[in-house]
Amino acid sequence: MESLLNEIAHCVEFGKIDLKSPYPPDMKGKEGAAELTKKALDEGIPAKDILEKGLIVGMAKIGIKFRANEVFVPQVLMSAKAMSTAMEHIKPLFITGAVKAKGTFIIGTVAGDLHDIGKNLVSMMIEGNGWNVVDLGVDVKPEKFLEAVKENPNSYVGLSALLTTTMVQMEKIVSLIKEDHPETKILIGGAPVNENFKNKIGADFYAPDPQGAVEYINAGAA
Repeated sequence: MESLLNEIAHCVEFGKIDLKSPYPPDMKGKEGAAELTKKALDEGIPAKDILEKGLIVGMAKIGIKFRANEVFVPQVLMSAKAMSTAMEHIKPLFITGAVKAKGTFIIGTVAGDLHDIGKNLVSMMIEGNGWNVVDLGVDVKPEKFLEAVKENPNSYVGLSALLTTTMVQMEKIVSLIKEDHPETKILIGGAPVNENFKNKIGADFYAPDPQGAVEYINAGAA
């Protein structure tokens, strides 16, 4: 069992999606995360173990490498694709209760900003760590964030901005959410924001990279 879970983690870490995937070159012609996850389920390995000891381990490793600038966006996207393809075999088990999500994470790029690469990376990394992700997309108005919080009690919220002209929207969103739901934890990230800005607007956490966001919300769910 342990060997198979290690193989799944390896596939996710290096972005090996399935048998027909040519990437990475040294794993061409080998089974990927998709086939190995199905095999693990067929062998009776609990879905919870596949998620926590296989898929999440692989995503954590690629997240740490990305933080250290050892890999770049394309590699992370391949890992996320491998993860999401494998998750197709496990997601039905969330419905039955065989696997429970750690919680819900709401994310979006703030109003006036159409950039989504950073948001998508965070979204995929967090989903890959066993969270239910509500992705509101780009150019998201403050009211839409508030509505999502009302629909998903006890959720975390992630705000992304890449422009200095749109980061001011974060303050409006934080104020709006905290007024009605002061217990909601709000994370901010993006090129123009920093720890000082987080403190200024009353957000709870500044995530300089996707792995930082993952570690913060995982600590809260522990």
